[in-house]
Amino acid sequence: MSTEEYNLRDIKGIGPVMAERLREAGLTTVEAVAVMPAKQLAELIGVSEDKAMQIAQAARELLGLSFMTAEEYYQKRQKIGFISTGCSALDNLLGGGIETQAITEFVGEYGSGKTQLCHQLSIMVQLPRDEGGLEGKALYIDTEGTFRPERIVQIAQYRGLDPTTVLRNVIYARAYNSDHQMLLAEEATKLVEKENVRLIIVDSLVSHFRSEYPGREQLAVRQQRINRHIHQLLRLADIYNIAVVVTNQVMSQPDIFFGNPMKPAGGNVVAHGSTYRVWLRKSKNNKRIARIFDSPKHPESEAVFAITEEGIVDVEEGKSSRSRSRIVRVRTEG
Repeated sequence: MSTEEYNLRDIKGIGPVMAERLREAGLTTVEAVAVMPAKQLAELIGVSEDKAMQIAQAARELLGLSFMTAEEYYQKRQKIGFISTGCSALDNLLGGGIETQAITEFVGEYGSGKTQLCHQLSIMVQLPRDEGGLEGKALYIDTEGTFRPERIVQIAQYRGLDPTTVLRNVIYARAYNSDHQMLLAEEATKLVEKENVRLIIVDSLVSHFRSEYPGREQLAVRQQRINRHIHQLLRLADIYNIAVVVTNQVMSQPDIFFGNPMKPAGGNVVAHGSTYRVWLRKSKNNKRIARIFDSPKHPESEAVFAITEEGIVDVEEGKSSRSRSRIVRVRTEG
């Protein structure tokens, strides 16, 4: 029997009542139960931590989650999908696009293109696989109030897509504080399979945590909560084979006199939790530079892209797009 054919009742000790409790908690698959920490599982379904540990262990035994050869793991990774960014330079930098079963973090100052990229990815994921998509929906958690459906409509129109259909395939939520943000990540578990979500976006990851836990005296609590949130997202990515994209702010290091005085917010917790980390920075005109600075498989390299009315595009496309836009404006104004 393949792992896809197992259901909750196949877990040793799980009867119809407990199976229903698990489903109500958003744990609809054996894989979700197997990777859930016992403490969190106990809180979700209202049992003791020892009982939760037994349930999780039974689920792992059912799936055979133990050592495997590198060849077996290589075969497992063949199921990984990629979402095109819509820009060939960025796709080449990322080795094919945004990867499923991973967290891709985009770091940068205000105006570097992080949110623009998130808007475009929420459209690209909907495309057929042969056009760089995953034929699924995007779940967008907005923590800073920067999501704009008008921008979704604009990019969709330039790509020849029906804006109404595209908007319906983006499931949006505004997170008003860190507790709400983490709750939304938990609720996402219930939506992923039901709505065929293939991409989760959190824009931005640490904004609420930074504002609610200021100062060194609250640093430990803040980092613990960020760590828990990141692992929520990692489990979603791994269990459901979806892509997770997060944006991150930067903070200055006043003691740095040489080199870049800016560093990503969130410290080592975010650094260890993100699979791929990409730094975005402004260049001349509407150009942006993306640099991979942390990755288990990519070399440290850069790519240049442009932000235009059409969205995130290659630099040459951006030049021609700006020319076309000027011609249209001149004709309209004339």
